[in-house]
Amino acid sequence: MTEPESARGKTPARWDRVLLKLSGEAFAGPLEFGIDGATVRGIAEDIVAAQHAYDVQIAVVVGGGNIWRGIEGAGEGMDRAQADYMGMLATVMNALALQDTLEQMGQPTRVQTAIEMNQIAEPYIRRRAIRHMEKGRVVIFGGGNGNPFFTTDTTAALRAVEIEAGVVLKGTHGGVEGIYDADPRTNPDARRLDHVSYLRVLNEGLKVMDSTAISLCMDNRLPIVVFDLMGEGNLQSLLAGRSVGTLVDNEGDAS
Repeated sequence: MTEPESARGKTPARWDRVLLKLSGEAFAGPLEFGIDGATVRGIAEDIVAAQHAYDVQIAVVVGGGNIWRGIEGAGEGMDRAQADYMGMLATVMNALALQDTLEQMGQPTRVQTAIEMNQIAEPYIRRRAIRHMEKGRVVIFGGGNGNPFFTTDTTAALRAVEIEAGVVLKGTHGGVEGIYDADPRTNPDARRLDHVSYLRVLNEGLKVMDSTAISLCMDNRLPIVVFDLMGEGNLQSLLAGRSVGTLVDNEGDAS
């Protein structure tokens, strides 16, 4: 089998396939809510630069918190399942915005959704998603996992396991560079942790991903890296093997 054209001349990456988790709030940028085009373009530029420089396959899971949070709707008296379905539709809007921006930059992209909406996206099919990535396309997963009561963090962990990604890259925003032993926004003495275990995250309630997502990654020995998505060059630095943000795996805290 000949080497794929997309892989020629590229630097080997730390992981062959990665799942990038983007929060919906990151898409809002300086806005209180909605989608900020300049911010989405900045995120897309980082993805395109990484895809062009490194021999890596990239999948993305996007949240919808910049448009709608199901749990907040439930707090206003809505049926929780109905509110969560609305949140899933918000993630599809973000997925389409990212797709459009990536394709304006010449990056082939596919959106797959857990809830079928054939006019705008493919239904989620695991083997098809993998094949797209093998052909150099960025695959964006929208619609959560198709079920209420689950966060997009859990969706990211689930999809990463399904597509056999080597890592979940959890991109933060607002200047948060990883996991801290306290909230850095309220505690000036908060210390960033370079390497922690799944169990410590669960036992201490560290703000990383929800417990279902952490447990799923732990059960499948899938590492998580929490890093500042907005930090210049951070995504490429991670793919190059440099230490950025906080690594979560079974070996954390071993020393």
